[in-house]
Amino acid sequence: MLKRLILLTFISLLGLSAFAQPVRVAVAANAQFVLKKLAADFQKKTGIAVEVISGASGKLAVQIKNGAPYDIFLSADTEFPQNLYTEGFTLSKPQIYAMGSLIVCSSTGADVKNWKSRITGKDAGKVAIANPKTAPYGKAAEEALNYYKIYQPVSQKLVVAESISQVNTYVLQRVVGLGFTTQSLVYELPASQRFSWQKVDPKSYSPIEQGAVLLKYAKNKNYVNNKKFYDYLFSAAANAIFRQFGYTTA
Repeated sequence: MLKRLILLTFISLLGLSAFAQPVRVAVAANAQFVLKKLAADFQKKTGIAVEVISGASGKLAVQIKNGAPYDIFLSADTEFPQNLYTEGFTLSKPQIYAMGSLIVCSSTGADVKNWKSRITGKDAGKVAIANPKTAPYGKAAEEALNYYKIYQPVSQKLVVAESISQVNTYVLQRVVGLGFTTQSLVYELPASQRFSWQKVDPKSYSPIEQGAVLLKYAKNKNYVNNKKFYDYLFSAAANAIFRQFGYTTA
């Protein structure tokens, strides 16, 4: 009888441990702040905690392929999630959770309305973009510069950051004169922050369709909670929060 009681207690504790385990979400750096807001809203509604791990989309995809214990992946594009799906690392096809916008910005007081002429001028200073190979917003910035035929004149001024998060740091700390980043940064800053920005014409770069996938690791433990958060990402409540941060949703 005592052995049976101990066994039942052990099984019960295992169940509580699984329930307490947070949903682990790997997210592109551009969406880390909105995801924290989403995680807080989800926890308030369900009591389920969400752990946020951010980085460049390409680097996170490599980590997933190397066995990183993430349950959900939110990329800044659809290419990296699609590649993970094709190679068998996901439970389903990627879904678009938001559409992003590229901006050019500065914290130096620079006039960015005429950014195309300013960026090629002698007093423009350094210009930050995220690595186009691993960060979709960096790829969009590169496409825009090529679209306006100013990539070559600007190439010597470019500071290539690991992620959008690093671009933002360079801009806000005035390490660079100008930077290309996500429009969501505008809604993350305090009102006191000195910051000028201009939206880059969407016709100059490929649409930034941001895709999410439920990863195979999500099935190892805590699957019910992982699936709940994944489904929540496409809910009306989540869409409203995405829009608060400058994203477009379905």
